[in-house]
Amino acid sequence: MALTQVEEFADERIAVITLNNPSRRNALSQALLAALENNLERLGQSRSVNVVIIRSEGPVFSAGHDLHEILDQDLRRVRGLFQQCAQTMTVIRRLPQVVVAEVSGIATAAGCQLVAACDLAIAADTARFATPGVKIGYFCASPSVQVARNVPLKKAAEMLFTGDFISADEAKAYGLINRVVDSASLSDAAWQFAREISRWSLPVIAAGKEFLYQQIEMTEDGAAHFGVDFMTRQSPDPDAVEGMSAFFEKRTPQWSDRPKDKSS
Repeated sequence: MALTQVEEFADERIAVITLNNPSRRNALSQALLAALENNLERLGQSRSVNVVIIRSEGPVFSAGHDLHEILDQDLRRVRGLFQQCAQTMTVIRRLPQVVVAEVSGIATAAGCQLVAACDLAIAADTARFATPGVKIGYFCASPSVQVARNVPLKKAAEMLFTGDFISADEAKAYGLINRVVDSASLSDAAWQFAREISRWSLPVIAAGKEFLYQQIEMTEDGAAHFGVDFMTRQSPDPDAVEGMSAFFEKRTPQWSDRPKDKSS
């Protein structure tokens, strides 16, 4: 059985990656992480996909790492697992496409990390999130990297030091996810969320995503100067010229990554 499944919908410019190991609560084993990374890398080369949705089969989005790959294992194997996880999260960040987590059920430890690593997230109202490593004597250090870059530090500390679950509504209030919807409509809502983005130019999305994550690590002054340079350099790009021209001409833009509309 494939640990992940990929579907591409070129007409919608959306791809869906499904974590497909529900019997193991979609644990982020080294094999599953490697498969996810391979899927993402391949989609990253596509010029016909603007948005990638990561979802899961079964009632659990992901219960985190498979503890069987940690307990009583050689430290080199343990390090390899966490290096693979860090590498996969980095691939999400560097992917040209926007990555949306579609969260049903629970997302704990590295599963919560995966949600935090995605650019956007939409969750069912029944979803819950936790970094419960402290409860088993194994602090969620790696998950804290992404979680603490999404939620305020005091809330991240509460999650990490209590290990308690937070609800989908609380996760939204603190910035871990973007939207909460009724569980019955989650898939449709995630698809609509992706459609809101997929209609735009991929080169613009890719450049914008790179800028967003680079500037967030800068000082405010440094980021402001970086923004000036970015906007200046972007102004003569084909899609910027086309987009502004279409705005003034009151027509739909013809982005450079789309087949030309022969009727226009």
